Amino acid sequence: MPSSPTPARLALSSLYFWANDALGVYKPAELWQAKEHSPLPKKRNCTMVFTLKEMEDATNMFSDRNLVGKGGFGRVYRGVLKDGQIVAIKKMDLPASKHADGEREFRVEIDILSRLDHPNLVTLIGYCADGKHRFVVYEFMPKGNLQDILNGIGEVRMDWPLRLRIALGAARALAYLHSTTAVGVPVVHRDFKSSNILLTEHYEAKISDFGLAKLLQQDQDIHTTTRVLGTFGYFDPEYALTGKLTLQSDVYAFGVVLLELLTGRRAIDLSQGPQEQNLIVGIHQVVGDRKKLRKVVDRDMAKGSYTVESVSMFAALAARCVSFDSAGRPAMQDCVKELQFIIQPDIAQPNSLWPVWFEAFDG
Repeated sequence: MPSSPTPARLALSSLYFWANDALGVYKPAELWQAKEHSPLPKKRNCTMVFTLKEMEDATNMFSDRNLVGKGGFGRVYRGVLKDGQIVAIKKMDLPASKHADGEREFRVEIDILSRLDHPNLVTLIGYCADGKHRFVVYEFMPKGNLQDILNGIGEVRMDWPLRLRIALGAARALAYLHSTTAVGVPVVHRDFKSSNILLTEHYEAKISDFGLAKLLQQDQDIHTTTRVLGTFGYFDPEYALTGKLTLQSDVYAFGVVLLELLTGRRAIDLSQGPQEQNLIVGIHQVVGDRKKLRKVVDRDMAKGSYTVESVSMFAALAARCVSFDSAGRPAMQDCVKELQFIIQPDIAQPNSLWPVWFEAFDG
């Protein structure tokens, strides 16, 4: 494919794609157009439009050797464009019964990502809407996703400073989404989880997968729906029970991810006993007891890589984020500030007396 598509190709392809809305399930202009005064947000870059042939060439006909992940709406492949750029290509693959849902998620993701710009959000390269085929093309993230690394799929055992850095990067991304300065209205991710936190070559966190994202109207704090969407284990209980989606729904999911970083466990693990299958069960009892807290810290982390003080503060923040009452949860900007404090060297990193003191405490 040409290294830089012509403006005519970009404009005409986009116009046809968005206007030819036979399904009637999603119209980006309607999504972004405010009722009265808010302007339509501008796109931040020229999103490239690809053909099916270009997607086939980039992935060697979707070779299994290039398969890097699977999800609810398809597969993700490593691809190489004609200009040599390495990318990630998400191939939407849905049964006919779910085609409308997949089409809507595809369009939402393209429209939102083309207007967002933050170092902790995955960068959209382009998309393909060729006949019935749908692909989303992103920057390639060589270290995979956080969930896989925590579960031992990867080449590194994450120490405490790295986990703090990943948590801070993800917090900054969510705080950006929740800010009205990002696109004019707050954005609720609605499917934030550890598998949607991708990692660069240097393990910088970037949030991905915006297919379920929801834009709140100007001056609106709550969106009520009869259809609860997301991933089991990360559901805000208020959202699940009432259908009321708020920015605090993302905060709850963020708290679950913090607990995954702390413990190395999955949000839901059916291989555990009934009382341990859900990660957040009992967390509030653990937070106030340092000895209990030490027992739940991920054993893959060396004892000398963290301090009890930083772990305690981190766990306390996570516990507030997963509060059943959304009013008790911090805003994402407050999470950023707390993590910035926790990550300070004198808080997060043990001094020379730490091993002796820790062994006495652990005994």
